[in-house]
Amino acid sequence: MGDAKALAGKGALITGGGGGIGRASAKWLLRDGASAVIMGRTESTLRAAERELAPFVCEGARLSICVGDAGERGALERALGQAAQPTGNLDILVAVVGGGTLRPLLLFDEKGFFEDLRVNLLPTFLAIRHGGPRIAKAGGGSIVCISSDAARMPWHFLSGYCTAKAGLEALVRVAALELAPARVRVNAVRPGLVDTDANRSAHAGETRTDLFGNQEIMRLFLEQKPLGRTGLPDDIGAGVRYLAGPESSWVTGQSFAIEGGNELTRAPILEPAVRAAFGDAAIDAVMAGREP
Repeated sequence: MGDAKALAGKGALITGGGGGIGRASAKWLLRDGASAVIMGRTESTLRAAERELAPFVCEGARLSICVGDAGERGALERALGQAAQPTGNLDILVAVVGGGTLRPLLLFDEKGFFEDLRVNLLPTFLAIRHGGPRIAKAGGGSIVCISSDAARMPWHFLSGYCTAKAGLEALVRVAALELAPARVRVNAVRPGLVDTDANRSAHAGETRTDLFGNQEIMRLFLEQKPLGRTGLPDDIGAGVRYLAGPESSWVTGQSFAIEGGNELTRAPILEPAVRAAFGDAAIDAVMAGREP
């Protein structure tokens, strides 16, 4: 019994599976026996993730990739079907896709604001909407969504992202309530700043900024982290694994903060990044409540 894998015979889909959090989530599921499909838009990224994850695939399990946009229903349906093939069922669904733009509120237009909502909410909605019935058909299972501490903490210059992640957590709670009779659990993990390629090439307006390469930004973050460090993908993967597995069978509708204790303090004000992206005149204007 000591060699039994807790997730043996389970089928999983991870959207956004080529990124840092997606890869870590897949790794934690695979090494406990699950078969997994990692989905993403870029084949080369998925192939690299597949090579990295191959050593964690257990005997009798499978790992494969699915190229597609999780924000498109047809592509997602194809990935859901692929994830069910190795075991005959879909048991675990991890919805990772998301992102946001570092931009002052008064510099947003309608299109940009709604794009932040779309990229964070639509793929998660589609995952729950179309993955939920498949998991119910298997007799129940787990959906884990990736939120952010921005769902609970107000961040300067992240109005679209904060709004979207707060909406995602509301969706998680309603979905958990409605799907509970079908034994489908829906939860979220709420990361803080995690060292991923995406955060090393984050959007600040139309430019990109390396959050981890900027010493001033790192200082601002670390000053607010009670545990004194930023996150690693495995920190988040461990939380996903708990919520995906039998250990959390009495947990649904929850969002677990894995963020170094930052929510005990406050969000850092990332003024250096927006000044570099938009210029001093624009930021001085918006901080005085004026349209630049």
